[in-house]
Amino acid sequence: MNGLIRPSLIEEAPEWEKRFRNAQPFRHFVVDNFLTPEFCEQLRRDFPAFDTKQALNEFGEVGGKAVVEKLPNISANYKKFDELIQSRSFLDLIGKMTGIPDLLYDPQYFGGGTHENRTGQDLDIHIDFNYHPITRTHRRLNLIIFLNPEWDESWGGCLELHKDPWGDPERDFSASVEPLLNRCVVFETTENSWHGFRRIQIPAEKNGLSRRSIAIYFYTKQRPPEETAPGHSTVYVPWRLPEYFQPGMTLSEADLQTIRVLLRRRDDQIRFLYEREKEFSHGLEFAHGVINSKAFRMARIITAPVRKVRERLRESN
Repeated sequence: MNGLIRPSLIEEAPEWEKRFRNAQPFRHFVVDNFLTPEFCEQLRRDFPAFDTKQALNEFGEVGGKAVVEKLPNISANYKKFDELIQSRSFLDLIGKMTGIPDLLYDPQYFGGGTHENRTGQDLDIHIDFNYHPITRTHRRLNLIIFLNPEWDESWGGCLELHKDPWGDPERDFSASVEPLLNRCVVFETTENSWHGFRRIQIPAEKNGLSRRSIAIYFYTKQRPPEETAPGHSTVYVPWRLPEYFQPGMTLSEADLQTIRVLLRRRDDQIRFLYEREKEFSHGLEFAHGVINSKAFRMARIITAPVRKVRERLRESN
């Protein structure tokens, strides 16, 4: 890890674990100057250009977010970063900083990699999928490193951590992280780790800037039973109507556009859930057809003696 991350992080690990454990609204910490300045600049310089082929949303439409999952293919410096985060020494360090041991690296970078979000893009509050789709290991931590030399809170795009997006708005929002260069945020992935960012609105005179970050997800083979839930994909909660909307106000064109965007987002979410339900129903119908097929019943009859022997062996053990 020499020359890649700030050396003092190793000595500071117990302090970061304490901050992680006591953080609200859920366990997390924010570290500035996570990487060495030289290595961070190399990653910032090598950040991949926006590619529309990498900017397709759930419906196959080109959006304002581009993702490159295969970090080692970007450049030699990103290959070096990939080697860093999969090293046992790095995984153990993050484990000590969070109190979560035996972390696993994801060579597929499923959902992770470089993320670039342009003006107009936002990210609805959500909790992440909780099992790796291939290995079925438990998703435990998100690690995000921001690569933006210049940012202002008024531009939106700050990572927000929420307590309960379904409940009372006054008791929901808890923390905000400005996406500044070499700032790293690590938070636990649970059924309550709600997060997102508001619409990015970069001024015209800053044309060409975008919100850039590297997202890494870590897993474990086991997790405490009380934190374990049935498998699910990412669950989104669209943004609420802004508080400045009040009875009797006169809507401007911008206000009307805000309402249209929120309604469209909800329509898209309903559409997504509808398509997912159709896939689930189709799977149930297929399974029902297989179970009731003549071939399946015949196979059950043929293998019955073998299954009985296996049951007796298990009972004897």
